[in-house]
Parts: sequence; C-alpha cells; structure tokens
Amino acid sequence: MEIARAAAGLFVRRGLRATRAEDIAQAAGIAPRTFYRYFATKEEAVAPLYAAGAQRWTEAVRAAPAALSVPEALEHAVHRTLTPGGGVSAASWEWVRTLIRLADSSPALRKVWAEVCQSSDRLLTSILAERTSTTVDNVAPPVHLRFTAAVAGAAVRAAVESWAAGAADPTGPEGPAALALQNLEALRGFAWSPRPRGH
Repeated sequence: MEIARAAAGLFVRRGLRATRAEDIAQAAGIAPRTFYRYFATKEEAVAPLYAAGAQRWTEAVRAAPAALSVPEALEHAVHRTLTPGGGVSAASWEWVRTLIRLADSSPALRKVWAEVCQSSDRLLTSILAERTSTTVDNVAPPVHLRFTAAVAGAAVRAAVESWAAGAADPTGPEGPAALALQNLEALRGFAWSPRPRGH
C-alpha cells in the first residue's frame, strides 16, 4: 500500500503525465526493479487504493445487520463508507476526487479503475448471495445476482464519479453519500432479491 500511496501523492501533486515509475519507486523508498515486480505500469500502482475503497463499501454491505433488506443494506453501507469521517477523512476524499478525475482523462488509468470496479461487482455478487441465501456456483453465479450487483455498483460508482467531476464538498447534499442514496432511491422499484422461477 506504501507504493500506491506514493504513486497517488505524486499523481495528485505533479499530475499523471509528469510522474514516472522511477519517481514512484524513489518516493516509496524502493528500487525501480522492485516497483516493476509488483506493477507493470505506473497507473497500476494506484490499483490498491481504488480496490481498498471498493472493498470497504462491499464489506460494509456484508457487515450490515442481517435483518436489513438488500436495499437497506446498500444504504447502510453507503452511510458507513461514503461519508467523510466514516473511515475516510475529508482530505482523503480530495485525493479520491483527483484520482477519479485522472482516470477520466487517462485510458490507462481508466482501465485500472474499470478492472477494480469489475472485481468489486464480483465480490458484491457473492455478498448478495449470502444475504439472500442463494446458492452460488462460483463459475457461473445466477444472472439475477450478477445483474443486481452491477446495478448497485453502478449506482454508487456513478455517484462518486459525478461528485468527483464537480467541486462540491464531500459532505452535504452534493457529496458522494447523498448522491449514492439518491441513485439507490431512484431504483426503488428494482427487484433486489431473486424472484422464484416461473414468475
């Protein structure tokens, strides 16, 4: 994670284009050869930070009280992880904003972000299977669960990306948590739990 933090710090301060893999290695206190042992490109170096944020949200869905319905568990997770102070400081949210903006302007970084999001959707699929007591074949999870995880993931991603594109404070009505809750509210009629076959 130290390499990822060093990379993010340089990307935020200098910009993606002006930062070389060698700069990241130096900032992390490692040899360039060590950097390339873990990452093929400088953009990949921030993948652990993207992944940590995504995992924090999916694990909050898992940790939501069992009595909550799927939409309530998703909202619970949004409150726990997308509100500054809920595990991520307001200053860290500014890093998040910059890293997501960079992903929007860099195809290589966008690929890293997309891969992390896809991995997050897979994890959320298994968590939703646990919450709905659905038997899952790891090779081919039920389509409905995959779709549900993709919809929930997209609702949260769209909120974070929309917030990052603007200048709003991370708290308040235009913050990522508020936007994510609005997106989930817009999906009120969505069938979050699998329907029995034949219905």
